[in-house]
Amino acid sequence: MGFVTMSDQELTRLRVIQDLNARRIKPAHAAQLLGLTARQIRRLRHRFHDQGAGGLATLQRGRPSNRRTPNHIRDEVLRLIRTHYADFGPTFAAQKLREQHRLCLSSETVRTWMKSEGLWQDRKARSKPVQQPRYRRECFGELVQIDGSEHHWFEDRGPPCTLLVFIDDATGKLMQLKFVQSESAFSYFVATAEYLRLHGKPIAFYSDKHSIFRISRKGAVNGTGMTQFGRALNELNIDIICANTPQAKGRVERANRTLQDRLVKELRLRGLRTMEKANEYLADFIEDFNGRFGRAPLNEKDLHRPLTPDDRLDQIFVWREERTVSGSLTLQYDKVLFMLEPNEVSKGLARKRVTVSDHPDGRLVISHNGLPLPYKIFDTVRHVDQASVVDNKRLSTALYEIQRQQAMRPQYRSEHAPRRMDQAGSVFEQSNEVRSKINRRRRKQKLTASAKPTGKITRVVDHLAVNLSAPPADSAEDSSVSRLPIGFSPEKLSGTVDLDTQIMLDQMATRNYRADLDRQALNLRRYRSQRKYLRLSTENKGQRSVA
Repeated sequence: MGFVTMSDQELTRLRVIQDLNARRIKPAHAAQLLGLTARQIRRLRHRFHDQGAGGLATLQRGRPSNRRTPNHIRDEVLRLIRTHYADFGPTFAAQKLREQHRLCLSSETVRTWMKSEGLWQDRKARSKPVQQPRYRRECFGELVQIDGSEHHWFEDRGPPCTLLVFIDDATGKLMQLKFVQSESAFSYFVATAEYLRLHGKPIAFYSDKHSIFRISRKGAVNGTGMTQFGRALNELNIDIICANTPQAKGRVERANRTLQDRLVKELRLRGLRTMEKANEYLADFIEDFNGRFGRAPLNEKDLHRPLTPDDRLDQIFVWREERTVSGSLTLQYDKVLFMLEPNEVSKGLARKRVTVSDHPDGRLVISHNGLPLPYKIFDTVRHVDQASVVDNKRLSTALYEIQRQQAMRPQYRSEHAPRRMDQAGSVFEQSNEVRSKINRRRRKQKLTASAKPTGKITRVVDHLAVNLSAPPADSAEDSSVSRLPIGFSPEKLSGTVDLDTQIMLDQMATRNYRADLDRQALNLRRYRSQRKYLRLSTENKGQRSVA
């Protein structure tokens, strides 16, 4: 005995035909109930008599639709999607197929095809996995979660910075807090060394997948497979575990949210505006925080291990790399050429490997088998010297602008070198003026990410570079002045432009660009309202003519 799949409409048709065969209703009444003709009712009776209930089911079930798109068009569309639109959504892919390839398909058809080929997943399949909670670790010092939180900690009283947070997983107590310029290897070197001197060595640190803690490049086969921070912890016999999701290290993430509320207000009440003063206050804040929110561990045993005499933190927490000494007793590190002073030890190091130790405090030590080597520095990165600029008003300003933009480029040094925002006094250090410019530019890029004034400053340089030998023309007669920001005139520039003038230029350019965007948006709203008014007027006229 087989089973027949039928829809609700077909089941209704079956009941009506059964009533008709039982003579409970007449053929005319059955035709009225099913919305069919009497002739079609006779055909259904004959099919029911010959084939049973299966004869009333539609014969199209299980067969391809007569209106479906041909297979060769479907194959061509899928080939185009794989080649050009693999990461597109179905709606956007259907739009581009219509615009670029003249293939008019509905987004739902494209969605069905992409889902069948595994090129798209619906919302249910893309739903985030459920994050199950886990129990705290039992012992104090067994697992310490670490993270960096970038925030406007001083609000409008100072620049934004990063707070490094160390929190114990078993007790929820803050173990270490430190304000730094950025989340870099040098900042973690300093903060971790202070933690170890204060509490000892924990069993493991629990962090995110930042490049400071793990090798983020896929297929990396060179090196030891550890980052500089991981190498330092390995020498101290401390493990580092990287969480796969932010929810996995939720204890430190929730602590960051609490600190961004409580700590910001505490700093405001005390009027602190610098990282140095705030770091001095953090010890009192940690004591008060742990007294309020800390809890006792399940096991009273402290798993912190004391430091040994062999744990020389000042030599372990360094950026350490190896270089080969050339035949002329030179080596290169971070685009700086180091020339070893010839002596009895260095003369035998030609074509041999030496160790370059870059310390967080700016010291750089070149050693061989633990023996420091004296050296001299020859920096290969050249800068424009403002003192050597020709005494020409326009040329000087143009070179100053070029120098300013070159100083803000992040590719000054090697891409494999550490970030030096938290390192002071090194041979690679940038001046405070250049560093402040970089900080201001980064903050400005974050605030004006949706409205960047492209090409404004370049126009200023182009204007200053035209016809340098000719005397300056009046702003009313110079046609290129109209391209400059409102309120700026090149005649007002002196031989050397200070930083405030350049900041004023950027602000005026940004303000003019935003005004242009607002004007365009206003014109678009007016255009849409006019079209809507015309459409309503046309509809009203048509209704009156019909009436």
